[in-house]
Amino acid sequence: MNSPRLLQLHRDSDGAAEAAAGLLLPRAAVPPKFFYDAQGSALFDAITELAEYYPTRTEAGIFAEHGAAIADAVLARTGAAPVIVDLGADNCAKGAALFARLSPQRYVAVDISAEHLAASLAKLQREHPALDLVGVGLDFAARLELPAGLAGPRPLVFYAGSSIGNFDPSAALELLRQARTLAGDGALLIGVDLVKETEVLEAAYDDALGVTAAFNLNLLRHLNTLLGADFDLHQWRHVAHFDRAASRVEMHLEASQTCLVRWRGGQRAFAAGERIHTENSYKWTPRGFTALLREAGFAEPRHWTDARGWFALFVTDA
Repeated sequence: MNSPRLLQLHRDSDGAAEAAAGLLLPRAAVPPKFFYDAQGSALFDAITELAEYYPTRTEAGIFAEHGAAIADAVLARTGAAPVIVDLGADNCAKGAALFARLSPQRYVAVDISAEHLAASLAKLQREHPALDLVGVGLDFAARLELPAGLAGPRPLVFYAGSSIGNFDPSAALELLRQARTLAGDGALLIGVDLVKETEVLEAAYDDALGVTAAFNLNLLRHLNTLLGADFDLHQWRHVAHFDRAASRVEMHLEASQTCLVRWRGGQRAFAAGERIHTENSYKWTPRGFTALLREAGFAEPRHWTDARGWFALFVTDA
């Protein structure tokens, strides 16, 4: 039986400097990648089970209904037994769900921490003993580039779960251009959350049980660990709203009272009502995302949606 390989290309010190710099911006902002320490990842897994959070089950429903056609479209572009490069792989469940239809020669799971991937890949290796499994710890929001030869000439670059929405349109375009380079003569399969009613979107990011609020607040606990900060979580509250003009859901943490936060090498006073911007989640139309893919250098894509038109999966190549 093979053993998974783990490559850690991201340094935590880089993240600490980025987070501290974000806290000192005129309007404080911390990128959503800082949600995902171990506790944050567990909370996000719980979010995906909530009644209000439709993206995970809607995407799974599209795969269930159109999986054969999606696989055919991928294999027509990659050839048989492609390398799957799974961006933001998390617990690897979505990537592993492709194995039966695509029979990959290698599975490359990319996430910010290779250690976070280790247990999932070990379990996956037991289930697929002959498959070449590689975990790559990489902050691909900064730069999407893998060691030479790892993806091969015709990989499938797989980016599920609508995380492309965390990037503003210009940053999404740059990431897609890098994905185009990585895909080479292969293909891209990407999940995209679509524009819909405000009440549906806001409920998905501010659920009745408060799980999303806990997920957002956990970012402060993570910063306390990462930066040696002294955020008091009781002084902050979760805020989420849909900005239709910008076509994005915004998440913030709002100070409920005046407070001074200190961390190694820095500090900031927050007034009551002042916010830390923690996430944007852009929502696209099929036409708008098709245009973005074309601008990034991809060919005219195919896409599949659910019956309500809430979510889409796109397949494209160069």
